[in-house]
Amino acid sequence: MTNRVALYFVASPLQYLAARRIAETHEAGARQVLVWYKPGMTPVVRAEDWDAASYMPWPRREPLPGPFGRLRRLRANIRLVAGLVGRCDSLHIHSAVFDTEAINYFLRALPRLCGGADMKARILPDGIISIRRYPLSWLRCLSQKVRKLRRLVAPELDYWCFAGDRIGSDAGFCDRVYVIPGLPHEYPSAKAVVLPPLVAPAGDVPQAREGQRRALVIGQPLVGAGLMKPADRDAVSAEIHAWLAAEGIRQVFYKGHPKDPALELNCPDYAVVTLDEPLEVHLASNAYDAVLGVRSSALLFARQTSPAETRVIAFGWGRVRFKSDAERHDMQAAFAVCGVELR
Repeated sequence: MTNRVALYFVASPLQYLAARRIAETHEAGARQVLVWYKPGMTPVVRAEDWDAASYMPWPRREPLPGPFGRLRRLRANIRLVAGLVGRCDSLHIHSAVFDTEAINYFLRALPRLCGGADMKARILPDGIISIRRYPLSWLRCLSQKVRKLRRLVAPELDYWCFAGDRIGSDAGFCDRVYVIPGLPHEYPSAKAVVLPPLVAPAGDVPQAREGQRRALVIGQPLVGAGLMKPADRDAVSAEIHAWLAAEGIRQVFYKGHPKDPALELNCPDYAVVTLDEPLEVHLASNAYDAVLGVRSSALLFARQTSPAETRVIAFGWGRVRFKSDAERHDMQAAFAVCGVELR
């Protein structure tokens, strides 16, 4: 019998949920190995659900102390993950993107260290980002060539160069691109694999009693991510607050984003919530009369997992800066297809 290992590199709760669903379905029967590389993911991970699981420091952000700390961290990470994977005949490496030094080197290093003659790379969905392709620029292609030079001093750091889509969907090493049900995408039909719903809607979710209508405002970095000017952000925040008041919803919860320490859309009368589970799981098991935000992927999943009577609304799209008209069009189409109201 072939000894198969499924390895998952995750950096967000959404990627984690996708990895769990893949492990349960498409990779059932394999040894399941999870690696997360964002410290904020640690509370989300249930290590007991995996055959092996570990945090992996990001080389650029957490280099080893001393000279050439980044290079030595890369080599240490390869040893760490190889130890988790162990010996195998077949190795399936899952990641949301492969044009990054923190992940790409594993494509060649792990099969050599673990004996996996049959290696395939598979792409995890990454929310609203995954509805579009992002072609590699000539500068990024050049940076791949530069990264490949590391093998001159560290043979295991043999970067696998590729062209086309930045995440690696066009590369020869990739045989599958997992996509989220209901979301449009631009990936080759021969590679695209639609996942089951990442979170099953709760069967009987208790509703708030009459007079206790409640809403959840989903935050995200807007000014901090260059998506809005401060004045536009404040106007959108006021618009959301006014809509809640007009609807008579006074019990309002606010869920911030890990990259939004300023809680940009929060208001003094909102109750800030901290979760020890992915937001998508929380939405599937907790009823709200409304879920509101701007362009967070969580709005899409709120629509998929919430009761039909729940209002899911994206505010402020007329004020959001998009990279291009095509990006605006594609994202609007994705939200519309999922049934999210746009304001």
